[in-house]
Amino acid sequence: MSQNPELDDPSKSYYQSDENALLRQLTTTPGGLSSDEAKKRLDEMGYNKLSSSRKASEWQLFLNQIKNPITILLIASSILSFFLGEKSDSLIIVVIILISAGLGFFQEKGAANAVSKLLEMVRVETKVLRDGKETSVPVEEIVPGDIVLLSAGNMVPGDCRLLESKDLFTNEATLTGETFPVEKMRGVLTADTRIAERKNSLFMGTNVVSGTGKVVVVNTGTHTEFGAISQHLRRTQPETEFEKGIRRFGYLLMEITLLLVFVIFSINIFLHKPVLDSFLFSLAIAVGLTPQLLPAIISINLSKGASNMAKLKVIVKRLSSIENLGSMDILCSDKTGTLTEGKVSLYKALDFGGNESEDAFRLAYINASFETGFNNPIDDAIRNHAKIPMESIKKIDELPYDFGRKCLSILIAEGNNLISITKGAFEQIVSKCSEVQGEDGNLSSMEDVRASLIERYQQYSQDGYRVLGIASRSFNGGIEKLTKADESGLIFQGMLLFVDPPKRDAKATIDQLRDLGIRLKIITGDNPLVAEHISRQIGFNNPRILSGNQIRQMGTEALVLQAAQTDIFAAVEPNQKESILIALKKSGHVVGFIGDGINDAPALHTADVGISVSGAVDVAKEAADIVLLGNDLQVLINGVREGRKTFANTLKYIFMATSANFGNMFSMAGSSLFLNFLPLLPKQVLLTNLLTDIPEMTIATDEVDPSFTAQPRRMNTDFIKRFMVVFGIISSVFDYLTFGVLLFVLHAGVAEFRTGWLVESVVSASLIVLIVRTSLPFFQSRPGKYLLGATLFVIFFTIVLPVTPLAHLLGLVPLPISFYGWLGMIVILYGISAEIAKRYFYKNVKNR
Repeated sequence: MSQNPELDDPSKSYYQSDENALLRQLTTTPGGLSSDEAKKRLDEMGYNKLSSSRKASEWQLFLNQIKNPITILLIASSILSFFLGEKSDSLIIVVIILISAGLGFFQEKGAANAVSKLLEMVRVETKVLRDGKETSVPVEEIVPGDIVLLSAGNMVPGDCRLLESKDLFTNEATLTGETFPVEKMRGVLTADTRIAERKNSLFMGTNVVSGTGKVVVVNTGTHTEFGAISQHLRRTQPETEFEKGIRRFGYLLMEITLLLVFVIFSINIFLHKPVLDSFLFSLAIAVGLTPQLLPAIISINLSKGASNMAKLKVIVKRLSSIENLGSMDILCSDKTGTLTEGKVSLYKALDFGGNESEDAFRLAYINASFETGFNNPIDDAIRNHAKIPMESIKKIDELPYDFGRKCLSILIAEGNNLISITKGAFEQIVSKCSEVQGEDGNLSSMEDVRASLIERYQQYSQDGYRVLGIASRSFNGGIEKLTKADESGLIFQGMLLFVDPPKRDAKATIDQLRDLGIRLKIITGDNPLVAEHISRQIGFNNPRILSGNQIRQMGTEALVLQAAQTDIFAAVEPNQKESILIALKKSGHVVGFIGDGINDAPALHTADVGISVSGAVDVAKEAADIVLLGNDLQVLINGVREGRKTFANTLKYIFMATSANFGNMFSMAGSSLFLNFLPLLPKQVLLTNLLTDIPEMTIATDEVDPSFTAQPRRMNTDFIKRFMVVFGIISSVFDYLTFGVLLFVLHAGVAEFRTGWLVESVVSASLIVLIVRTSLPFFQSRPGKYLLGATLFVIFFTIVLPVTPLAHLLGLVPLPISFYGWLGMIVILYGISAEIAKRYFYKNVKNR
């Protein structure tokens, strides 16, 4: 036993221990765990997640359907009624509630399973050694003792101890705030070493910038350093505009519901009606008004939308982002791969005089061949341009690329010569050079040729070439490691010209976005001249360009004003992407951002809709809300249309719930003022609610008018309020007309009155669904087959219900044939009135 208890606990002492001792403590080997042992540890320790929450059980999912306080109170009151002698009625009430809950349960369960399968398609995986062989497993299945192989772009799957490394640098900004890459190397550290100084350790929540490494995982999930921080912060995803609107709408209905419950109950008591029946009736009305199915309907709609989008190669990771995708009116994207072919090629390697240079290309090839950072199209283009023998060249060290320096340096030995080769952004390379090598090998002062060199660079940029600089420096020996200080006094060797032609359909794609009400803004690291050239090729006429340098000199308010008017943000640094997105959001836009690089994760988090692609680095895919399986804006356009359909169908349910249902419940409240009996029994109120819910549960499969998907839409609570009042009043008017027919024409008794009104309520509410589901005349908009089928089924079932054996249990009686003639007339008048009101409403009330 060690005198220091921490040394016996590998979860705390891993950075202090000898590597072999640590492996023994973790009961693992350099060849990794066995598959059986890994499974055993996963069962014991749980999944490698920052949240300890597990998937809801089926019982939890079912209970979620009835956890509404009013529903619980109604069940409790029914149980009380059972013991007071009203056994059959109370049982029927509970059965109806359970049937309604069951419908919601099975729909939501199916939705949850569908979403789980979709998420498996874009799970982030990491390479591990299992059974002595390299394999890939999902990050959440990593356990302590796993041996993990890391390379540039990978997320670190837990707190780890380094076993092997080669030029390994990580980004630890999320943990320590350090923005520059941190080099990692083997070694044993003292107990008082701070997290930011633990060079032999890698941490969950960070990612590899360059190099490769082999590590042993020590801590996972909430036991990691990052997990401890996240437990303290407990930050939740910000609400989308749709979620905020739904919440406000729910509060509104709850306020109306509570007011009606109090008023109706008070009136019925004042009129000396039975107390328990009056209370159950009031609660039943409250259940009818409360949008208890809304969470289930939203889940079903979103999962159905996600499934449809998956068929279009769009995978939704965060379901609530579907509404934001439909509301999106600005899309920010780099041009590479989305607007251009994404196949960068090296056009020429030139010396400072503009002549083709084999020496410049050779240096670029060596630099690209030895770099160990994230695989990028620039270095691929250099390596694919031509092959150069490398047998006599040995790599000594690497100073990886970072977005502050904008360059990458490699130190090599060739014979007795030690040379550093630096490749990067043209302006940065020029600023680091003191001399220029000419075609004849002679050196000139950079100051003498700087002006002509920059002029040539600008001309190439205007012609659409992306220009990088290549430089070198010789050392006399005694250097084994490069530092930033060594990137000075360089000799400029030449320029590298790259081309990435626009896609042939890029202009048509941008036009489609514009037709959908989405304005495309390009955010690129390319200089303004290159960006302008490409933008004109793809259809931007007189684009407004804002450079990264101009952004640095702006205040926040100025950027908010400028960002909305700008088409292209050029020469942008990674941290400026966030500022641009925040400025656009502040100006009232719903902003999407497409990113696939190591530096895009913060911007993906900031955007209303973070979008990545399947080939992106781990950190980008993890940060994204949506992942495209094709690196093509056409894929996203299809996703936007599907997102708008999902949004439209969710709104349809709200319109339906706030028209006929609200009108019926309001009619019940008013009728209790002049009737000396309850207009419907509590079980009949709940039955009405259940039957009208059945067609609405198929709304996710309904057709959507093209006019609705043509422009971005947002959740507009004021619009819904007005819709509820207008169509609720119309519904109520025809309810009172039904009362008149039943009481004064047919002279109905209590049981006939209740039966007649239940039939009229359900039939009219079901048919009105076909009218309010569209802003067009109902005969011009075809409903989905399941919605139409469910509506016809409910109407038929309701009409025949009074003559079935169930009628007696539900308090229903057969109706005279003449009633159905009046019913037909009332429903036709109701439909005509609703159509006229709808035309007037959509013409005069704006829904933006």
